[in-house]
Amino acid sequence: MEDLSNYEKLKEDAQKFYNEIRRIYSPVFDNHVYFNSEGFNHIVFKKARSEREKTSQMLRFKLLPLAKKLIEKSTTYQEFEETIKEFEVKNFKKKVRKSRPVKYWGVIAIIEGRKIKVILRKIGDNGTVHFWSVVPAWVTNKYRDIKFFTTMKGNPEED
Repeated sequence: MEDLSNYEKLKEDAQKFYNEIRRIYSPVFDNHVYFNSEGFNHIVFKKARSEREKTSQMLRFKLLPLAKKLIEKSTTYQEFEETIKEFEVKNFKKKVRKSRPVKYWGVIAIIEGRKIKVILRKIGDNGTVHFWSVVPAWVTNKYRDIKFFTTMKGNPEED
C-alpha cells in the first residue's frame, strides 16, 4: 500500500512543473508539443468526473519530468492510432456536438532507467499536438515499424 500522505504536495508540485513547461520542441514532429490543461486533467481523471486512483496519479506526477525529456529527445514514435470522436464545441454561442478526427502517438523509451510511454494527441486536422498522458510501459508491440493503423495496446483515450 503506497503512502498517500504526500498526495496533495506531489499534485501541487506536479501542477507547477507542468504549467511552467507550456510547450517544448519535439524532433518527432519538427514542431512544438503543447502542455495544455487537458493533459494535466487527464493525469488526474480518466473521463469527465471519474478520478483515477491516487496511486496511479502519483506515479504519473512523478513521471512528468521524464515525459518532458522523452519528448525533447525522441526522434521517432512507436505507436499510432487515428479515430473519430465527438466533442462539445461552441457554434454561434450554442454548445453542439461535432465529430473530429483524433490522432494519438505513443513514444516509448527507457529513460533514466524507467521504461515509459508518453501519449501525444492532436484533435482535428489543424489542431496542435499536445501532451495527453504518461504511463509506465511494461508491454510493447512487436510490430514497431507498422504505422497508420492501430499498434497501441490498451485504450489511449483512458491511459
